[in-house]
Amino acid sequence: MPTPLPPIQMSSFQEQVCKWLTETRLQFEVTHLEYFTTRIAVLRDKAPTLTLALISLENWLEAGSPDRWQDEINAMRATREKSLKCVVIWEDYWIRKESIVKSRLNAMLGNSQKIAARLTQVRRIDQESSVQFLEKNHLNGSVTSKTRYGLFLPKRYFRVLNEAFEYDRQLEELLVAVSTFSAPRVFTRDDGPFRSFEMLRFASLLHTNVSGGLDKLLTAFAREKNPDDIMTYADLEWSDGAGYAKLGFERISETPPMPVYLSKNEMMRSTKRTADDIAIYNAGSTKFVKTYKSPN
Repeated sequence: MPTPLPPIQMSSFQEQVCKWLTETRLQFEVTHLEYFTTRIAVLRDKAPTLTLALISLENWLEAGSPDRWQDEINAMRATREKSLKCVVIWEDYWIRKESIVKSRLNAMLGNSQKIAARLTQVRRIDQESSVQFLEKNHLNGSVTSKTRYGLFLPKRYFRVLNEAFEYDRQLEELLVAVSTFSAPRVFTRDDGPFRSFEMLRFASLLHTNVSGGLDKLLTAFAREKNPDDIMTYADLEWSDGAGYAKLGFERISETPPMPVYLSKNEMMRSTKRTADDIAIYNAGSTKFVKTYKSPN
């Protein structure tokens, strides 16, 4: 007979996530508790549909190390190889960006307000509008960009929004998605200059899933800027980038896990360390490129 597992002791962070899952009426079970990670399987029809790997800062300080972090990344990859979604959530993101974390999880679970991109209008937006939107709706906020586009849902289509969905009903249109792009990097080749752009950010409005939204934004950008290619990065803590592959992007390379430094009081991340910062790690990223002009 197998040895019974000891009672699971969870910190406030893990308890808060479990409470939210319960309030959302999602079935789940805690499947793993080791070192600094609590793994939770979200179930649908009694089968796992999403795995959450929760990283407690207190437990990380007690037991975290680069080798054990690599073990966690390997476990994440093994889960995804079984065609199961897996997300790594550090406690500082839950503390500072709880609403965005919940929104992204709901989108992955199919519990968001669905909006068809064909109902939206795409156009350029200014820096201030993009910054305001991304600070509220993107996990990593905004960065400096050269070109910005938004998707707007006209008022005549507000009827597709659920009654429970909260928004300003006095608006004439609702900004539901934003993407931002860099200035071009120009490379000299035998067949002429090659212009490469980076998509820096993409985000949907909290608690929405804009079906076809990223494709529509990329199409608008490509039509105006005529890029030779567009590159972007998938954050491996949230995804292996399968969505980019469906849009014609090709996996090019991976960036390994890198240390970042977390201020204890503000819970802000930085690549530069100060005396009281906590050293933690990201999971790395995958570089994707969509080519519009093939080499001759």
